[in-house]
Amino acid sequence: MLKYKITQKANPQDREGPKKYYATPQTSGKKTLSAISRDITDMSSLSRGDISNVLLNLVDQIPKYLLDGQSVQLGELGSFRLSFGSEGAESSEDFNVSMIRNKKIIFTPGPSLKQELAKAQFELVKEKEAVS
Repeated sequence: MLKYKITQKANPQDREGPKKYYATPQTSGKKTLSAISRDITDMSSLSRGDISNVLLNLVDQIPKYLLDGQSVQLGELGSFRLSFGSEGAESSEDFNVSMIRNKKIIFTPGPSLKQELAKAQFELVKEKEAVS
């Protein structure tokens, strides 16, 4: 069950315009790598250390692959790729690498993740229960 609260916000493109009410997701905490390892241990024959080791090595490897210009496909989980923008230059000769901006990692969920998200149900959190 995905929890949300209702928040009044200004339109970022028209700060002077009327404020409107929007749904804001509410988290119920964080799931750490250690906790994920424990959860997976309960589902497999591998030890928590084995699973932690694999997950930590994956975290180490993904940036290396991305910085080598590769996208990283993790099966049903999804894929990661790098993206960036840049300032414009009048000509290709006027462009230099310092004009590159907004480096970010894009995650695209795989089919199974998308299917599970499509099944989401929502529950309104009362104001005193809301945790940001």
